[in-house]
Amino acid sequence: MSENTPSIQPPNASPSVLIESVDHEGQGVGRLADGRVVFIEGALTGEVVEYSGKRSKDRFEKGTVTRILKASPFRVTPECEWFGVCGGCSLQHLDEAAQVATKQRVLEDALRHLGNVTPDHWLAPLHGPTWGYRRRARLSVRFVPKKGGILVGFHERKSRYVAYMTSCKILPPPISDLLPALSELVLNLSLKEQLPQIEVAVSDAVSVLVLRIMQPLTAEDEDQIRAFVDRHTTARHPLQIWLQPKGPDSAYPFHPLNAPKLTYRLDEFAVEMPFGPTEFTQVNFGINQSLMRRAMHMLDAQPGERIGDMFCGLGNFSLPIAHSGAQVFGVEGSAALVRRAEESAAHNNLSGNTQFRAADLFKITPEAFAALGSFDKLLIDPPRDGAIELVKALPDAGEPGRPERIVYISCKPATLARDASVLVHIKGYRLVTAGIANMFPHTAHVESIALFERL
Repeated sequence: MSENTPSIQPPNASPSVLIESVDHEGQGVGRLADGRVVFIEGALTGEVVEYSGKRSKDRFEKGTVTRILKASPFRVTPECEWFGVCGGCSLQHLDEAAQVATKQRVLEDALRHLGNVTPDHWLAPLHGPTWGYRRRARLSVRFVPKKGGILVGFHERKSRYVAYMTSCKILPPPISDLLPALSELVLNLSLKEQLPQIEVAVSDAVSVLVLRIMQPLTAEDEDQIRAFVDRHTTARHPLQIWLQPKGPDSAYPFHPLNAPKLTYRLDEFAVEMPFGPTEFTQVNFGINQSLMRRAMHMLDAQPGERIGDMFCGLGNFSLPIAHSGAQVFGVEGSAALVRRAEESAAHNNLSGNTQFRAADLFKITPEAFAALGSFDKLLIDPPRDGAIELVKALPDAGEPGRPERIVYISCKPATLARDASVLVHIKGYRLVTAGIANMFPHTAHVESIALFERL
């Protein structure tokens, strides 16, 4: 058992709580004798635990497990020695199959209780790699002499401090193995206190590390960085360093300049997606492939249809849809991502089937949506805030111009439930099916997909 796992001891005179469920943040949920709800970090469904209180309110209390009186049969020893301190994962102490079941229940509860909707049937969860899956990450860097110099890693759980860690089980092994060397590199740079972040972007052809620098490098700094790359790059795992002096758009390649480009392939749809190391892409390429396959099946795009891809990003869904022969109209708030989507369409000879526009979908009105033209189908893939203004902008039930089918991909069950309620109870759709994709194993993040059809 890990040193970060609470001890299992016989009951004593201290109060105990039965954990009834695990919530969307990975906390155990129980009920106190006075009727208040208690949220307990580190507790699992079915366990009886003691805890230390961290915050007490009139209606709820929060705390952390101090002793397990009755353990869940699904409790396991965390794989990572930093679990419990590092905030990158919250569910490593729960069996992997049970993690998926827990996330499915979070989605079910959100749709039922927050949206007052239930699908006609549930989809089987999408599974994928559970270790070494995270191809995108943002690592914090801090100079802390009392803790050995430079810390490179994720923040401590619910803290602004950077966790001490020399490896990470959810990063690809070549990147995980680099953490100690990265700490040593930054420690020897002149700007060790002016380098707050290292962004990681990994493709099959190259791994890119973007150093966020707050002041210019010296010539000696540049030599050390080049030597670091040359020392750690291999034919199997090429490495490239980029520098970012200001915002994400300021990032540029530093060494080597002839490295392969960052791309990922969607082989089933004959699409190759170029991307920049600071641009948004899904962190789990395996699950992205599976989610893409399911979304395309649900959308059932046909040649000649006009399909809207809302919050299209760099075209992750747009190009596979276009490959089917449909006409795709992608809308995205970031002009830089719109340019990337256009470049990717040209790269895949799909410019004739695609059109992209920059627009703020968080402020869209019914008039602005109507001005986009009619759509046979929609794919909606918003950030965590959801797409409430967009779904409110759709024609109401009984009005003309409603898309016949909507595939909605969500990274937050609560906002999906809110938007689903509008689609079902106001816009005249039925929720045909829904399910989760385990995009972020060992975390409480829930990725899901839902299909709505016009009544």
